Amino acid sequence: MNLSTIVSRLDETLDNAAYSDVDASANGLQVGPADRDIDHIAFAVDAATATIEAAADAGADLLVTHHGLSWGGIERVTGRQYDRISALIDHDIALYVSHLPLDGHQTHGNAAGLAALIGLIATEPFGSLGSLTIGQQGRVDGAMTIDELGELLSAELDREKPVRLLDFGARELDRVAIVTGSGVDWLDEAVAAGCDTLITGEGKQQVYHEAREAGINVVLAGHYATETFGVRSLQSLVDDWGVKTSYHSHPTGL
Repeated sequence: MNLSTIVSRLDETLDNAAYSDVDASANGLQVGPADRDIDHIAFAVDAATATIEAAADAGADLLVTHHGLSWGGIERVTGRQYDRISALIDHDIALYVSHLPLDGHQTHGNAAGLAALIGLIATEPFGSLGSLTIGQQGRVDGAMTIDELGELLSAELDREKPVRLLDFGARELDRVAIVTGSGVDWLDEAVAAGCDTLITGEGKQQVYHEAREAGINVVLAGHYATETFGVRSLQSLVDDWGVKTSYHSHPTGL
């Protein structure tokens, strides 16, 4: 399949253009020619030397990631930036990136995948960023305690250590909000939405007191671990296009 066709399909599916004014990431095709044939697409969370080399070993000619190389522009190609870009060029691998659009997509997004894992129902967008959203919220289907949620995520997510629970809210869960990665800034929005729990990846010092004072649970499940869902969903989508794919896991433990 032609790279331009793949890029157009992914851009349209993810609505990358809508996030151009709010996302520091240069979403879309970051490295590579606009026109070439693609036989194998590799997927990974991060565009790093390790995942680029893994994609090369798999014989991929396109790498699709959540975290890319260009954040607000590239002023100099030196150091790590040089190593990563030169690895892509040396192995003749193009790079496609989708950051916030892949966080908030209500079907293929990271939050949507995490909500599906938990079994949330009546889901809807959450995590306002201007007129856009980067997360999802929904109701717990049946009975689940905060401890059971922690056990589920600890068992199912790509991480070695149990998730961290700030269990200051209801024991029996009803409504859960999700912003993957670094999402504790949306705690007040979760409270205002009537959620008893906010799930995100990593925290900040002040969230302990903010959650305690607001009486809401916060689940810190790992930045990397909460953001594997989007690229895996895109891989399933591309599988239906008849292109060979591979997924390359490289957990950071963070």
